[in-house]
Amino acid sequence: MSKAIFVDDVSMVYSRRGEPVTALDAVTLKLPAGSFGSIIGPSGCGKSTLLRLIADIMPPSTGSISIGGAPPRVARRERAIGFVFQAPTLLPWRTLRRNIELPLDIVGPSKESSSHSLDQLIELVGLKGFENALPHELSGGMQQRVAIARSLLLEPQVLLLDEPFGALDEITRQRMNLELLRIWAASQTTALLVTHSISEAVFMSDVVYVMSASPGRLIGQVNVSLPRPRNLDMMRSPEFYDCVNRIRDGLFGNDASGLEKAELPVEVY
Repeated sequence: MSKAIFVDDVSMVYSRRGEPVTALDAVTLKLPAGSFGSIIGPSGCGKSTLLRLIADIMPPSTGSISIGGAPPRVARRERAIGFVFQAPTLLPWRTLRRNIELPLDIVGPSKESSSHSLDQLIELVGLKGFENALPHELSGGMQQRVAIARSLLLEPQVLLLDEPFGALDEITRQRMNLELLRIWAASQTTALLVTHSISEAVFMSDVVYVMSASPGRLIGQVNVSLPRPRNLDMMRSPEFYDCVNRIRDGLFGNDASGLEKAELPVEVY
């Protein structure tokens, strides 16, 4: 069962050479359970920092975060969080299958984990037949599929993705977008993606959160009404261009009136 993500008035302040630096300032957002959200904003606005706070990699300076109504540390201990980084970071001496199995070597097998479920996961990400391949024998897109499969091995309820396709060419990136949407739908997780691509954010998401330049503030959101499952033809639709233009105007300060206020629904879990 997927879990909602609730970020409530979160700020993050670092110390740099003894001086405080505000990375995030009073960010509040809510991503409903089972939905796909994206965070977009200028470089250095705190997008990746926010993702790491949600993942319990570090605590916020002020404010609170909950996943399914509990602190992120609870979700982390329950193995409910999967994280995909920009670089796949595969171990070069391990086969594709053994790279996917890495979380089991670190935290131990769960009651649900089995060789059968691993085989199903490899098939889900479209890598059946490559189980014994080494990382250098795989394309960049295939390596990222391995990273996605690894993040899903422990059956997380929340999937966090920090620009996983940023290093890929545009053609491969669009193919991987379609693959990720297929995998997300099959795994039934709540997904939150950090990206610099406006078109990618709109194409993938139910809601796009738009952030300002540093210090990162949430200046609004765009709810995407494109039907699912998504296909590339939708990128030619008026609805798609409307969402893209509203986000672009908000990011470049031309007109933020097209952004919706990030209001929280009554049901937060």
